[in-house]
Amino acid sequence: MFRDSAIVAYRNLLTILRVPTLLVTATIQPLMFVFLFAYIFGASLGGGQYREFLLAGIFTQTVAFNAAFTTVGLANDLQKGIIDRMRTLPMSRLAVLMGRTLSDLVVNVLSLAVMVGCGYLVGWHINGGFVRAVAAFGVILLFAFAMSWVGALTGLVSPSVEVAQSAGLIWMFPLTFISSAFISAETLPGPLRTVAEWNPITAVTAASRKLFENSAPPSFGTPHGWPADHCVGYAIVCSLVILLVAMPLALMRYRKVASH
Repeated sequence: MFRDSAIVAYRNLLTILRVPTLLVTATIQPLMFVFLFAYIFGASLGGGQYREFLLAGIFTQTVAFNAAFTTVGLANDLQKGIIDRMRTLPMSRLAVLMGRTLSDLVVNVLSLAVMVGCGYLVGWHINGGFVRAVAAFGVILLFAFAMSWVGALTGLVSPSVEVAQSAGLIWMFPLTFISSAFISAETLPGPLRTVAEWNPITAVTAASRKLFENSAPPSFGTPHGWPADHCVGYAIVCSLVILLVAMPLALMRYRKVASH
């Protein structure tokens, strides 16, 4: 299974190398968000301190949005009959999904590397030391891997690539913006605040900020409650729960699709 997964992942990465425009969403779009929020909205939200607060949210948003790579990639393979060809080969069925999610994890690493460089250009810094920074990126990449499996499930249930493109992102926008990725959740009204406080994106963002030791602007309220006080542990639990739910569902759906 491991060898088969590595071969499928290598095949997916070769596709990206041969069609580099596929990386536009993973690299250019995050940079647009960084400059948009840092310089257009950032001036009224805290200037340099807001830019330091912002980057962890951009990291989390980007890896969540990159789940669309998995969604569209699997839907495209289904539509072109590549999944049918793989079904006839003596290989692990899990390898098709694992290879796709692992290759997209590599894309997420590249996206984070680009954004870290951009972050330093706009004034963001890692203040928590090397070990805590590695832990922060580990939390983000675990969440990225979990979201890739959600993307895999979405791609397998989508009837076409066009539907997959919409389905892969339409639910992600409200999930991202009803969180503390860009603002303090304390500023949201009652029900939305509760959703934001328990939102996995808020947890991963808060955990990253805590490990990077990036503080919020003075005008932002201090988050309270169990998710905020235990943000690192809660972020890891959220990612593991997503994996425990999405992986078997995606595999069951793949077996059903591949059996036709």
